[in-house]
Amino acid sequence: MPATTTYRIAVLPGDGIGRDVTDAAVAVLKAATRHWTGTQLEFREYQAGAAEYLRSGCDLPEATLAACRESDAVLLGAMGLPDVRKADGRELTPQIELREILDLYCGLRPIQLFHSADTPLKGRDAGEIDFVIVRENTEGLFFARHEQRPATDFEARDTLRITRAGSERVFRSAFRLARRRRRHVTLVDKANVLPSMVFFRKVFDEVAAEFPEVTTDRMYVDAAALHLVRRPESFDVLVTENMFGDILSDLAAALVGGMGMAPSADIGDEAAVFQPSHGTAPDIAGKGIANPIATILSAALMLEWLECPECIAAAARIRGAVTAVLSDPACRTPDLSGRMKTEGLTAEIVERLDISGERSGGGV
Repeated sequence: MPATTTYRIAVLPGDGIGRDVTDAAVAVLKAATRHWTGTQLEFREYQAGAAEYLRSGCDLPEATLAACRESDAVLLGAMGLPDVRKADGRELTPQIELREILDLYCGLRPIQLFHSADTPLKGRDAGEIDFVIVRENTEGLFFARHEQRPATDFEARDTLRITRAGSERVFRSAFRLARRRRRHVTLVDKANVLPSMVFFRKVFDEVAAEFPEVTTDRMYVDAAALHLVRRPESFDVLVTENMFGDILSDLAAALVGGMGMAPSADIGDEAAVFQPSHGTAPDIAGKGIANPIATILSAALMLEWLECPECIAAAARIRGAVTAVLSDPACRTPDLSGRMKTEGLTAEIVERLDISGERSGGGV
C-alpha cells in the first residue's frame, strides 16, 4: 500500500472572531479533502494573541512559535484586542512577529469580485475586479516598530528601511506571480518625494529586466489609491512597500465587499502563514455572524502553496464552491447586508463542494 503524505497544519484561532472563522475554514478543508487517497491534512491548535497574553503574559509562546516552525503551514484567525496593549500603548501583534521571525517577506493580498452586489462601484460584474497586491512584509516603515522612543516627549521618529536584498526577492515573487496571471506588474511607490523610494524603483527596474515577457508600469501611491477606485479592472499584480501595502489592501478589500472577503498569505522561502486580512472584530465576537469567506479563501491559498496535485485540485474545488454560493445574493452574512450566520454560510460552501467540479474562482 503506497505511503500517505501528511501535511501538518498549525491552527492559531487567536482572538475575537478568530475562532469562528478558523473553525469554518477547517470544516471546509476537511470536506474538500475527505476523499483524498495519498495525502492528508493534520490539524493541531495552538494559542497566541491577546487572550493568551492575559493568561500567561506572552502573546506568542515559545511552544506556539516552535509549532509554527515545525508545521508545513500555519492557518491563523485574527489576533489582538483594542483594550489589551503593551506598556508603550501599542496593541499586541503576534501575527507581525511571525512574519519577521519566519522571514515571511511576500505578503499576498488577492482581491476578487464575486458578485456585482458586493461592490460600491457601479457597473462592475463578477470577475471584472481581479488583482493581487504583493506587499513587502519585513522592512519598509514597519522596520522601525522595535526601535525605542526618544527620552523626551518632543518628537518621535520611525525609519523607513529599504534594502536591495529585501526588494529584489519580493519583486521576483511579484513577477513570477504575474507570469501565471495576466503578465503585468505595477510598482507602487513615492519616488517623487522619498529617496528610499527612488532606490526601491531602481531595484524594481533592474529586476523587471529579468522578466521581459511581463509588462510594467510605475505609479505613486496616492495615484494608485485613486485609480484602484476609478479603474480597478486595469490592475493585475501590484507590488509595494510594507506600509503602503497595508493601507492599499484595506482600500482594495472595500471594492469587493469588505475585509470579510479579503484573504491573505504571508510567504517566505521556508514557511507560510495564511489568514484573513480582517481583524478580531470584538464587537461581533461570539455572535456567530462573522464572514468566513476570507479565511476559507486563505485556506485555498494554503493548499495551492503546498503544491501537491490533490491540494491544488482541492483548492480549485473550494474556489468553485465559494463562487457558486456567492452567485446567490441571499447567501451573505450581515457585513454584506445579509442574514446568514457563519455556520450557515459555511454549510452552504461545504454542500457545494461535491458539485463544484474543478471550476476555479480566479485568485492567484
